Amino acid sequence: MADERQSIYKIARTIKRRESTLYNALRSIYEDSIFVGEISQLWPELPLVANLRCGLWYSPKFDFNCYFKSTDGHTNNLSFNTSRLNLHIALLSGQRGGCIIVDSTRKGKRFPDSMSKTIPIWTCVLNRAIFNYRTRLYRHDSPENESTTSNEKIDNVGHHSSFWDCSLHLPLWVSETEKSMIEKRLEHWTNEFEASGADIASIALSLRKPLRPLWISQRTVIWLNEVPEYDSWDFTPIILVSASSSSGIFQQRTTSEFSWNYISGAGDDEESWARGLSPNVFWKHAYDVISSGPELCNQKIADLIEKERVRRAQRGEIAPQVSVRNLKGSGSTSEFPIEELLELDNGTVAEGERLSDGHGISFLGSTNTAVGKSRLAMEVPPAYCILNCDRESFSFSLDNPEMYLHLPIMDSKFDRFSLLRNLPSALNFAKSQLIKGKTLLICCNNGEDISICICLAILTSFYDEAGHFDEGKSFSETRITKSELRKRLVFICKYAVNARPSRGNLKQVFACLSGGGCVPCVSS
Repeated sequence: MADERQSIYKIARTIKRRESTLYNALRSIYEDSIFVGEISQLWPELPLVANLRCGLWYSPKFDFNCYFKSTDGHTNNLSFNTSRLNLHIALLSGQRGGCIIVDSTRKGKRFPDSMSKTIPIWTCVLNRAIFNYRTRLYRHDSPENESTTSNEKIDNVGHHSSFWDCSLHLPLWVSETEKSMIEKRLEHWTNEFEASGADIASIALSLRKPLRPLWISQRTVIWLNEVPEYDSWDFTPIILVSASSSSGIFQQRTTSEFSWNYISGAGDDEESWARGLSPNVFWKHAYDVISSGPELCNQKIADLIEKERVRRAQRGEIAPQVSVRNLKGSGSTSEFPIEELLELDNGTVAEGERLSDGHGISFLGSTNTAVGKSRLAMEVPPAYCILNCDRESFSFSLDNPEMYLHLPIMDSKFDRFSLLRNLPSALNFAKSQLIKGKTLLICCNNGEDISICICLAILTSFYDEAGHFDEGKSFSETRITKSELRKRLVFICKYAVNARPSRGNLKQVFACLSGGGCVPCVSS
């Protein structure tokens, strides 16, 4: 009996592997992208935003990205995460009148939890914080002198803000019990957001109408002759598009050439199926890949990945030991791309914030520090000092070899203490350069995780609350708390909008700074 049961399980796994082929995944994504394109054309003025990472597969023409995690909306794990504020989306929506966010989920759900709960919680908390901010301005009161709760403020404020909707808007399939659980925690989340140091004033200035989510899936009925103009609503729409079909009746699909199995939410968990293929490379060759068919798809993808690797190596992007030419000029910050905070007075954004091969380097205000991808570090002026946290080492043309430090730090998924072991060296190097007035670039493979965490440690260790370099004086006089780290991280995310530090790496930063094991020093 046991052998028979094991045989059934083995057969089931074999069938699942056959259904989850690379061609099935890419063909499913391609078909779903047609729906995404149709929805985006209903409101062409609104920017199209990919919710990382799954959403990034479903269109070749995304304007921006965001990072709302489904785990923050899971039942019994509901949270408003101040390390993923996505404030650039609020500013963008204020500038452009709203936005369209694309994501997907596996079979069985119409929408991922990121759209059902995480984003609705986010919009509600931001609306309440903006309401509180405007209330304080109206009453000429400071936050320190207010003793009323957020709910009391909302009930008692006069007609000047009566139009501002602070209620929680959830889809119909979220139960009343879960809605009640969320509503009980809204005030706490709002207080956390207000205490995080986020630039609420800029968001309040940008948004003329409150944020509100709307949900669209492949089962949504839309009368094309009755599509409302986005600016006709009395709110700023955050249109949530679930790209995949949730119905099982379309699983087997056939064309004149090929038969294939549809996979709902195929873009999810790309490590398990993509074989190194990125959304950008896929969409450059989408027609060739899809027309190659199931039999030739794997080899086609392997060839594309190898060609892309060679192309990047020839451009000096990922190949190790690449010498970089000296750049002309004295090393001003205008000599290479910089990601800036979204401007409130125009409808455009910094080129480095767009989804492309040319992600910029993010300068963090006036702190003389910057973060970015390691491949871009090879283009900085030789007067800059570089802290490279990528596993690959590169050869740089710098004024002084001592201005470069390579620390091959592993992600916390592969080494739980790699960042913790290397932080003392990183901090000592950073202080030795910053004390000389140098500009420091911290880089890692993606510019979103390890480099952000090291930058967080540097700003906490050597800068006061106002962002002034004090060589560690305020750090030695302050007991570091998680709340203080959150404030510094919010400051970083204000400039590095693509920051996505992992929880494991953030834990190592806190352990280092709070435990005294990373007290930086500079030998005389």
